Amino acid sequence: MENESILIDISSVLGLIATVVLTINMLLGILLSSFLNSPFLKQKQFKKLTPNTINNIHNYTAYIALLFVFAHVILIPLGNSSNFTYKDLIFPLNAPHQPTIVLFGFLAFLALITVIISTQKLVKRALGYSLWKWIHMISYGTCLLFIIHGLLMDPELKDRPTDWIDGEKLLVELCVIVLLIATYFRYKHYIYEHKKNNASPYEK
Repeated sequence: MENESILIDISSVLGLIATVVLTINMLLGILLSSFLNSPFLKQKQFKKLTPNTINNIHNYTAYIALLFVFAHVILIPLGNSSNFTYKDLIFPLNAPHQPTIVLFGFLAFLALITVIISTQKLVKRALGYSLWKWIHMISYGTCLLFIIHGLLMDPELKDRPTDWIDGEKLLVELCVIVLLIATYFRYKHYIYEHKKNNASPYEK
């Protein structure tokens, strides 16, 4: 029984790590799309942060997050006390605990796989930039689903209400705050670029 509990605890920690890695991945994506030309990043200490370097780290963090998510999922049914089977994870609405929240995690897992597949060179080339860009926007929804899942799912699978000041939940909440701030600045940058590109020649 104790070993089964340890498996569930490890699964919970792996899910938490995946959420943090996905947050880093999102921040790198926002950096790539908006702030590479920032004077701040042109200082000497950041000279190695080329677009190619950041893009590679961005891709690696997606693979790392997927690995942690996969391990998180695999371990859950191995702890018999969880009452989960692998079928419950594929058809989450039949899950024995918090089926709706499990569904959010399952959809996030599928979305993450979709985004990763779409970034492969051959697939990206076949899709074309415009369609790829729209598919890649799924990453925002992916991160949102993971965060909802991480905030509302009871890590011990006992259907307890969320303890908002629990250490694990505070870490997820910190990820939420960081992503909200980054998304705000991403939006501000988009508005700035849109106004600049649509300004009259006399305003530019």
